[in-house]
Amino acid sequence: MSLAALSLSGPALRRVSEAEDRPARDARWAGLMQAAQAGNSRAYETLLRECLPLLRAICRQRLREPAEVEDAVQDTLLTLHRVRHTYDPARPFRPWIAAIADRRALDRLRGLARRRGREADLDAAENLGVAGDAEKRLLSSDLRAAVKNLPESQRAALQLTKIEALSLAEASERSRMSIGALKVATHRAVQSLRRKLGGDP
Repeated sequence: MSLAALSLSGPALRRVSEAEDRPARDARWAGLMQAAQAGNSRAYETLLRECLPLLRAICRQRLREPAEVEDAVQDTLLTLHRVRHTYDPARPFRPWIAAIADRRALDRLRGLARRRGREADLDAAENLGVAGDAEKRLLSSDLRAAVKNLPESQRAALQLTKIEALSLAEASERSRMSIGALKVATHRAVQSLRRKLGGDP
């Protein structure tokens, strides 16, 4: 241990110790992975168990919900199992597995964003007054296609005032459109979508 660490105690000392132990741990993990590639199942189980805290820490950097973190960790372990033969023992193991965990967490995050986007689409459809059972039959792709075909000014006004739920003042500042122009563009967008999505004629 370094001389600087001798004057430390408690959490600070543990951090120094962990930093100094990291090269040894990384070398151990690389050795375990190499053994796992050779068919040593016990080495593989040990490696997975020791890596779990690191994988969780990486996934927590992108995901908030504990369940999503655990799902991302499981995705990482599945990916590791599938691609373990591609690991090059001449290269450090930690950055390799960390990159896999980060990609799997990012995949989870993108999936969440897509699901939330679909929910926002359906909420927007309700706010636009799509009638009765028609809104239940809507797919998010239908609404997106209809919105995409709106004139640019109407699309921007709808996005800001209905989907993002900004005030007219906030939407005006963001879009650099006057409040009056925003009202007109939003009204026209709503009427157009109602016609296209089965609401008012």
